[in-house]
Amino acid sequence: RFCSHHPATLSMHLNTMNEQELSKVLEAFVSTDKVALQAAQKYLEDAAASNLQLLLAGLSNRLADVTESENTRKAAAIQLKNYLHSKDEAVKAQYHSRWLTFDANIRNGVKQNIVATLGKESSHPSNAAQCVAAIAQIEIPTNQWPDIIQILVNNCTMTNVDTRAKEASIEALGYIVEDIDPTLLLDKANPILTAIINSMRVEEPNERVRVAGAHALNNSLEFAKEAFDNQAERNFIMQVVCEATQSKNVKLQVAALQCLCKIMSLYYKYMELYMNQALFAITFSAVNSQEDEVALQGIEFWSTTCDEEMDLALEAQEAHDLGEPPDVVSKHYMLGALQYLIQPLLKRLTIQEEFDDEDDWNPNKAAGVCLMLIAQCCTDSVVPHVIGFQEHISHTDWRYREAAVMSFGCIVDGPDPKTLQQHAWNLVPHLVTLLKNDPSVPVRDTCAWTIGRICERLPQTVILHPDCMELVQALLISLNTDPRVATNACWAFSSLAESAYEEAEKQHNENEDEPQTYILSPIYQHIITQLLATADRSDANQNNLRSAAYEAIMELLKSSPRDCYAVVQTTTVMIIERLQQLLLHRQNANDKSSSQFNDLQSLLCATLQAVLRRMQPGDALQISDTVMSAFLMMMSANNQSSAVQEDALMAITTLLEITGCHFAKYMDSFWPYLLASLQNHAEYSVCGAAVGVVGDMCRAFGNEIGSFTDKLMELLVAALSNANLHQSIKPSILSTFGDIAMAIGPAFVKYLPVVVHILQQASSANVDKNDYEMWDYFNELREGIIEAYCGIVQGLKHDDPAQNQLEALRPHLQIIVQLLMGVSEDKDKTESLTTAACGLLGDIVSTYGSSVKHLVQFDGISNLLAQGRRSRSVKTKHTATWASKEMKKINAL
Repeated sequence: RFCSHHPATLSMHLNTMNEQELSKVLEAFVSTDKVALQAAQKYLEDAAASNLQLLLAGLSNRLADVTESENTRKAAAIQLKNYLHSKDEAVKAQYHSRWLTFDANIRNGVKQNIVATLGKESSHPSNAAQCVAAIAQIEIPTNQWPDIIQILVNNCTMTNVDTRAKEASIEALGYIVEDIDPTLLLDKANPILTAIINSMRVEEPNERVRVAGAHALNNSLEFAKEAFDNQAERNFIMQVVCEATQSKNVKLQVAALQCLCKIMSLYYKYMELYMNQALFAITFSAVNSQEDEVALQGIEFWSTTCDEEMDLALEAQEAHDLGEPPDVVSKHYMLGALQYLIQPLLKRLTIQEEFDDEDDWNPNKAAGVCLMLIAQCCTDSVVPHVIGFQEHISHTDWRYREAAVMSFGCIVDGPDPKTLQQHAWNLVPHLVTLLKNDPSVPVRDTCAWTIGRICERLPQTVILHPDCMELVQALLISLNTDPRVATNACWAFSSLAESAYEEAEKQHNENEDEPQTYILSPIYQHIITQLLATADRSDANQNNLRSAAYEAIMELLKSSPRDCYAVVQTTTVMIIERLQQLLLHRQNANDKSSSQFNDLQSLLCATLQAVLRRMQPGDALQISDTVMSAFLMMMSANNQSSAVQEDALMAITTLLEITGCHFAKYMDSFWPYLLASLQNHAEYSVCGAAVGVVGDMCRAFGNEIGSFTDKLMELLVAALSNANLHQSIKPSILSTFGDIAMAIGPAFVKYLPVVVHILQQASSANVDKNDYEMWDYFNELREGIIEAYCGIVQGLKHDDPAQNQLEALRPHLQIIVQLLMGVSEDKDKTESLTTAACGLLGDIVSTYGSSVKHLVQFDGISNLLAQGRRSRSVKTKHTATWASKEMKKINAL
């Protein structure tokens, strides 16, 4: 037995691996002895540092040795895979490169061992299959394991292969195609899919093989596009999958239904034939299954169908706006299924237990989500099928009462509010009664949630209802009940406050900036007091209650009329006191409570931001010293989390906006923290928040920021040059160059050569349009570049010709116009990018006049302005119209 207290026995021989010693180490990974486990981990770390190739060879030997215990072999496989694969893309790339540098003999030996292990394990799924896939995903792209696919396919198709080897080989194929670039396996796609599909057929006698095949198919469906494009192959695949759903083996049913869900998502356009012939019946049967796992997949199928048809509706609208036909036309399967599906879903809502774990996903919760999606997909058509279920709101069984309330809450988002208005009006008195008096926690919980949904989607139903104040009182009572009920009551207050304020805005005098009063004014103070008390409850950590309470307070502060201003002032003082007390006690926090302190600091910070925004500038200045002192205390804590530092910086931004140039008195104290945050490239959210502060300083200080800009520019340029800084921060840094230019004016010319070089480099970036995440980033990057140029053009301009520095930018105008031409030609640009591009064009033309006429008289520029003028966005249309007028001026000269 491996003894952790004798580290001397764990020597590592560099030239030969002590296999017996390694076996004992691996056994320790299933030990309950923490000391033994730590020693085993240290052993492997040292072994990897000394000779990783030898360690991997040893691990593969232990995996392949059938005389070893199953725990040892499993631990060997896990450790081997962990040295080959990582969920972190950057780390995974390093592991892949490292493997390819290893000695070919060692690599071949490892591969032979793991392939030989397929089918010789007692554990399922196969650990060896995962190792095979990990190496295949490294070597197939470099043509270094050309026969592995054929080996696995042969294992799946040859009659003399052991069923365990067949099962493991199918799993390996599924893992490989799930993560590898499909183009690398185009020549092998047919035999791979054939092997997987055949393993699922009813003719396959081994049920575990069929289950493995179903999981492998699910992993390979994106890879199967060409097969689905071929009707004969598609028919065969669908037949096999549908037949698998009829198996008595629940695992196979579930796996086959998962395939159908994914097929509907990927290949909706081909489903009409199969929906009519099989899928309706199969999935309705699944929804009604007594097996929860089967029912979940049946419900998921229709949730997926809703998602697809809502996406198709959006795409159809976009195509219509462009005067083009949509690529795929919705067949409205969900609409056709309504009359058959709604009742089983409503029945599912009634099947629950009072103390179900909220984190457990079950058919009851899935049915609620599906009903919400159906309401959004089918809109008014869903109402007649659900509204009759409200008769159960007085049922003697709490499950039916809860389901009746839940069903209405699920459908308020989707149908036209006018369709639901009267139904909601009639429901409000019942909700008030249930919320106040029902003995069931789930019923009261769902009542509070549904009230919040009604306030959000049908606000006048509550605000104009004669029972409105009684409803508010019921919500106040609910704040003192079970945490899950109180949490939804808080959310209901958030929705109610926002809706009440919006309604008051419609009614108030147009000459006033804000409403004088609203329906919550008489009890506004009491609501705030009760919410603050709720946030202090000893059980407020449960069900996110504390967070919900502070979010409700923030919404009430943000949506407060003029006659509640005194409460806003007193609440500000209370929040500051809470934050100060928390900061004083935080130094005594242990590791266990540190996270709770961080969360509370963030909540108080956000609440303070909300209340500061409602304060009049003069009042804010009176408390700004105390507020800033608290924020600096947050920044100065050595063990403060990055999230709290980010929150403090964002709160400081709010204070900066409110106090304006008066904020300058805090710069001596704040400056070191700002510099440290700008250099915190590892915690990029902190760096990003600091960049935002710099932009706000520019707007608040104007030319006075000039004494800080040398250091700020140095740090911003350094951040852009750091390859490890998260790319999401870079567009905002570029935009901040424009803020600085506008603040210091022509003095920015000293930074111009460096900044223009950076902007031109950024402009030349190219990304793959098929990588949607990178394309979004590219749009943000171009927007940041254009905003920088806008600020520079406006900043270099000066009424005094002696100070005007516009000529310094003139040599770069042609490159800037080329950037705008590129934006014009891009069909996938964002609305905000179009607005920014039109704005920059207008700035250049209005500033440089007819001298740039020859640079902008191109179809691409005219098209850009035309696109802007046709936009539905008022801002874009206005900006493009202004820029077009400036163009006409120079064309007339």
